[in-house]
Amino acid sequence: MTADAKAAARKAAASARDRAASPDRQVALGAHLTIALAPFKGRALSGYLPIRSEADPTPAMTAMARHGPVGVPEVVGRGLPLRFRRWTPGAVLEEGVFGVMVPKDAAEVVPSVLIVPMLAFDARGYRLGYGGGFYDRTLAALREAGDVFALGLAFAAQEVDALPVEATDQPLDAIVTEAGLRRF
Repeated sequence: MTADAKAAARKAAASARDRAASPDRQVALGAHLTIALAPFKGRALSGYLPIRSEADPTPAMTAMARHGPVGVPEVVGRGLPLRFRRWTPGAVLEEGVFGVMVPKDAAEVVPSVLIVPMLAFDARGYRLGYGGGFYDRTLAALREAGDVFALGLAFAAQEVDALPVEATDQPLDAIVTEAGLRRF
């Protein structure tokens, strides 16, 4: 797929996500996400602080923070894996790279469970991100080092028939939508 085609796919996917985002769907997503994460209580988890119309994992992150460390991604630099900074409800945040908020002066967390944002996903468990490759590099490095579970979070309307897959793309292990949990 050409760069122009991927850019068009990202634009269409963002539009579909914008249309799908609603308070009712967010509540359903949160309930399904909390259930999906229950077996991982106590393990180091990464979530994310949503931007634009992304599905919001923070209610489940708040629940999980009572049982173990929770981190959020920090972009360290182009072409590098993400680093995760410890997050707690009410943490003081500062603006990081690309305007993404990160906890100020927080310790690093190495997650074994990751909640992964996206623009789109397909039935094989592949996702379309924003194009930086950060999650693909991060998942590859974490999987090489040990047992990691990648759980996508999206609205059901973000599913597409098929996404182009490159050798560096990392599949998700499962995804949560407002319809429930799907394993791949």
